[in-house]
Amino acid sequence: MTLAVASWGEGPPLALLHGFTGAGSTFDHLRGSLQARFRCVVPDLPGHGKSPPATSWDDALDDLRSALPREPFFLGGYSLGARLALAFALRHPSSVRALLLESGSPGIEDVVEREHRRSEDEQLAGLALREGVTVFVERWERHPTLATLRELPPTAAAALRERRLRNSAAGLASALRQLGAGVQAPLWDELPRLRVKTLVLAGERDAKFAAIARRMAERIPGALLLLLPKSGHSPHLEAPVEYAAALLGFFGDSEGERT
Repeated sequence: MTLAVASWGEGPPLALLHGFTGAGSTFDHLRGSLQARFRCVVPDLPGHGKSPPATSWDDALDDLRSALPREPFFLGGYSLGARLALAFALRHPSSVRALLLESGSPGIEDVVEREHRRSEDEQLAGLALREGVTVFVERWERHPTLATLRELPPTAAAALRERRLRNSAAGLASALRQLGAGVQAPLWDELPRLRVKTLVLAGERDAKFAAIARRMAERIPGALLLLLPKSGHSPHLEAPVEYAAALLGFFGDSEGERT
């Protein structure tokens, strides 16, 4: 499967993977900060934007291998994109120069909790297919994890909603069923073998993912941990200046380094 991919900027390649209901354009508001330093490669993940529906977790990783630069590149991911970025770095460590994981997780450890999440995602997929993308997005925006996004400035909030509504119900349903945390094999036990220089980033106001970030940073050898104050689950949107500074500082310090 061929993913839709856009790129902008000049410099060493940096791939950025968006979250659920997003698209490669999720990171467009960061162009002014990043395009003078990096050639940013921003795919639409399977089931999102102009990319085909998701078919499986392994297929998504293979699709990313085909879509992302052939030379070693910097890699960042947010939420769903962070889970995929982590799995990609574990599978292709020589391809990743440094790794940024924003509000991510290695998956759900507990079997019962994982099955409960799979069931919840199946219900959401059914809702999307029955009611359409507009109703689904309205439901998704009420998710407690995303509460702090309701504080975005009106222009940013409107752009976020427009981007979500450009997805298809069938595509989002496929992503829930094939890429959700309920179907992903957990990677917690794999973290100690990650040899890519890693920054684990989350918002202080997102208690759940801040705690997960701390645990991940403890298990990944040499990992750096950054919790951005006043930010919730989406620091790249809620605190874009601080997020861009952290990204530029981390990847800038990593230029020329290979672990």
